[in-house]
This record gives sequence, structure tokens and C-alpha cells, in this order.
Amino acid sequence: MIQKEIVAENRRSEPAAGETAKPAAVDGIGGSSLDARFKFSTFLIGSSNQLAFAAARQVIDGLNGAGITFNPLYFYSNVGLGKTHLIQAIAHAGHEMGRRVVYLTAEKFMYGFVAALKRQNFMAFKESLRAIDLLVIDDVQFLQGKTIQHEFCHTLNALMDSGRQVVIAGDRSPNELENLDERVKSRFGGGLSVEIHSLDEDLRRGILDARIQNIRAAHPTFEVSPNVVGLVAKLIDTNGRDLDGAVNRLLAHTILAGAPLTLEAAEAAIRDLIRVKEPKKVKIEDIQKLVATHFNVSRADILSSRRTANVVRPRQIAMYLAKMMTLRSLPEIGRRFGGRDHTTVLHAVRKIEEMASNDVVLSQELDLLKRLLAD
Repeated sequence: MIQKEIVAENRRSEPAAGETAKPAAVDGIGGSSLDARFKFSTFLIGSSNQLAFAAARQVIDGLNGAGITFNPLYFYSNVGLGKTHLIQAIAHAGHEMGRRVVYLTAEKFMYGFVAALKRQNFMAFKESLRAIDLLVIDDVQFLQGKTIQHEFCHTLNALMDSGRQVVIAGDRSPNELENLDERVKSRFGGGLSVEIHSLDEDLRRGILDARIQNIRAAHPTFEVSPNVVGLVAKLIDTNGRDLDGAVNRLLAHTILAGAPLTLEAAEAAIRDLIRVKEPKKVKIEDIQKLVATHFNVSRADILSSRRTANVVRPRQIAMYLAKMMTLRSLPEIGRRFGGRDHTTVLHAVRKIEEMASNDVVLSQELDLLKRLLAD
């Protein structure tokens, strides 16, 4: 359920007119810029990111005297799902509390490391970085170089051993960061890793509403009906950046076409953003396993020559599903069912079709099995 009082987008974008990005720097360390809008008050919450938001708030409670609970705290997700917004919100809140905070992208950390070596003030760089209260690192998957990763691990150890908070974001779970040193991944694994999942439909609708509201500050005549918002939220199910793109296309249609934004016009405007999902490839082995489980028999029973009623019916249903949901020929299906003849498979398919046309319960069972295989 979306918290209605929070009304902004989970996206990375340029600061709006009149807003400046506040640099995150302390003791001469040049941090990466923070987007002025990426704060807790502008983070939209849904079921996909509720746990991540709660963990982020726990960090601020810790900085406020409650003590550190999760260290390091690691967020990961695909692009455009709000992890940068969330970790920048943590950095903003730390600044506002008067804490010493550094927010760095992995690229910025590497640049600072190399620059300090060139200036021959590497020790000062290390000591300054380790004297902060909160270190926030984004896009850690881009951290390259054995020496740099080695020093990064030392920095994490020094900060955490001295009771300082570390927050990190990446595009995959720690175990899947192939380029990172095992010691770094092990350090990540010792804290809390939280995945931000795909945006649910309610959250997508909320993001769209917030984006439209923001645009109306500059374009007061920009009107999007709830039906259009609902359509876009249903069709664009990827990430916040694609939702941004959808709203921009709706705005362009409104300005350039000068016509009402109907459902048909909206769908045409966002057509290039709608990603057609390829149907899942169903394997005969998957069908056999699912049918066996569903009817409480073994896969070996289905492939065997047994002809008891409790085995024959599941076998025929599995053959029927193999014909309906795969591109395999009848002879190939027969071979995969214990070396049976193609006529046996054809008989099974026709038998199940005939029975399903007269048996509502069987028909519903087949629909259920099809949905389970397609998901």
C-alpha cells in the first residue's frame, strides 16, 4: 500500500529550475553531487521498496543516537527502481543532522584514490575519509582495480570497526559482483543486503501522478485523466525512468497535437516504451514434473509403462500439455514420454480435449496447470 503523504518519483534526473545540487564533501574530500530532490520526503513507498525504506530510516535513527544496527547496509536492484534516490536521501538526512557525510559514486572514489596518489597526499586522503560519520557509495559494481578495491576494503573495515555507518548501492546482490574482491564481497555479506524489487502497479501509478503534478507547475493546462494514468501504469511495468519517458511523451502529444489525451492517443504516444514480453519457453521436463506433483505421482511413473488409472490420466494430461505448450512434434513428445509411439500421444491429446469439453473441473485444472507453466 502506498503511503499517500509521500508524493514524488523514484528516479534519477537533473535538479529542477531553482534547485541546486548540494556537494557532499568533508575535510577536503570532494564528494559526488546530491540531487536536491532526492530526500525521504520525496520517496514514494510501495510493497516493492518498503523494506528498503525502513532499513534506510533505521540508519538515520542510528545516527541520531539509537545505535548502528545494519553495517554495512547494501541496497541492490535493476536500474530505475529508486536505490540512488534512497541512498541520497540518507546522505541528505545525515547532512541535515550535522553529521560528517561523504556520498561518492564508485567512479568518484577511484578518481579520488588515483588523484591522491598523484598528489602524494594519499595518507591524508585515507585519514580524512576514515574520519567521517557516514560513507555512502553508489554504483559499487563499477569499482575496478585490485589496489583500489584493497584500499576500499580497508576503508570499510576502519569505518565499521570505529562504529561509523556505511551504505552501499549496486545493481546486483553482493555474491553476483564478479569483479569485486572476495574480501569486499565478504564484508558486504556481513551486513544487511536489501533488494528493491520491480515497481508494483500502485507504485507506478503514484510515480506517474507525482511526475504529472510536477510538470503542471510549468504547464498548467497539462491534464491526464485517471484512466490514462491507469493505462500507462499497466503498460509500462519496467522502471521509473520509462515512466518518466511516458509522461514526457504524453506532454509532447498534448503540446504538439493540441488534442485531448484519449486512451487511444496515450497508447500511441507511449508505444515505443512498451516492451513486448516473449512467452516463456516451456520444457517437457517441466510439464512432467508439474503434472506429477499436481497428481501426487512420480515423474518416473509418468514415463513408465504402468497403466493404472492414477498414472494413465496424469500421463495423458502431460502429453496434452506438451502438445499445446511446446513446439515439439508428436514423435518427439512420444520419445520424451518413455519411447512411446506418436499415435499414443495423438490419442492422449484427443482424449483430454474431449474430456475437458464435457468436464468443467478438468478444464479448470488444465487452465491452472497452463498458468503455472507460463509464469
